[in-house]
Amino acid sequence: MIQGIDVVAVSSWLESNVDGAIAPFTFELIAGGRSNLTYKVVGADGRRFVLRRPPLGHVLATAHDMAREHRIIAAVGTTSVPVPRALGLCLDESVNGANFYVMSWVDGVVLDSADKADLLDVSLRRPAAEHLIDVLAELHAVDVDAVGLGDLARRGGYIERQLKRWSTQWENSKTRELPEIDEVVRRLSSHVPDQQGVVIAHGDYRFGNCLTDVSVGRIAAVLDWELCTLGDPLADLGYLGVYWSDGPSNALRANDPTPAGGFPTYGDLVERYARTTGRDVSGVDYYVAFSCWRLAVISEGVYARYLHGAMGEQEGIDLSTMKLGPEGLAQRALEAVRRLS
Repeated sequence: MIQGIDVVAVSSWLESNVDGAIAPFTFELIAGGRSNLTYKVVGADGRRFVLRRPPLGHVLATAHDMAREHRIIAAVGTTSVPVPRALGLCLDESVNGANFYVMSWVDGVVLDSADKADLLDVSLRRPAAEHLIDVLAELHAVDVDAVGLGDLARRGGYIERQLKRWSTQWENSKTRELPEIDEVVRRLSSHVPDQQGVVIAHGDYRFGNCLTDVSVGRIAAVLDWELCTLGDPLADLGYLGVYWSDGPSNALRANDPTPAGGFPTYGDLVERYARTTGRDVSGVDYYVAFSCWRLAVISEGVYARYLHGAMGEQEGIDLSTMKLGPEGLAQRALEAVRRLS
């Protein structure tokens, strides 16, 4: 029994809808997923796939849209941005109790901790980081209309839309009161910068949502497009700053590989992005503050889903530590946004 997978029905669907998929299949829940559930699928001939479905149980209405996520990676897959190939989408909930999609397996390492960074030779850490920022610049250079994503979302008012959306999500998913959340959104709302163009904004861009080819220090695929929308490019750049350590004093995210050392500074990445894109990055600190706040809200939602059993049975989950995550992020956001005043 695989939680979240009707093995017989899904296997039949895979054979009928995914080219080259041969039953019987094995299904394995990939450890570490804290939003949509992600499974490794292996066919009888050893061919590997990835299946994504929403969490179990009640989820927020605006989240976990499999058709939207499938559409995005299919569109981005026509560009130079490295993504898995979209192989199939199931919108018939009778098959597995929820929509799901299937994409190609890509070899690589998810660098989501300092320990994982040890798999990347020190001499390759700067090149890997530079490729990470170059891929982001490539994504932000994509013509949204040319790839069929021009109607993915409203084009303007990205920050205003995000502040409204995540304030609503906070009210719907919070498990306690955090006054810092409310103060940050008030301050952010009163200092909204002008949006610099309209791009495909990934929404969760970092090493931990990419597969890195550690043999050459390059990004093999960008993953987890759940939060993708049209928006302000500096939002992705600011978000990366939440997951980047310039030294032990600010190594704040356990799933950030950069405390291992050998990586360029966040400032180096911002400068490289500016040189590549020609965009004004002088206001990036606002976006770092915004990203800390938004991530605090997202983290609270994940914590709430684990509390209610919506993420399935996964061992090694420390709910007490998870509860502290939104608090720390909210405090970091408040400190950052106060510096803007």
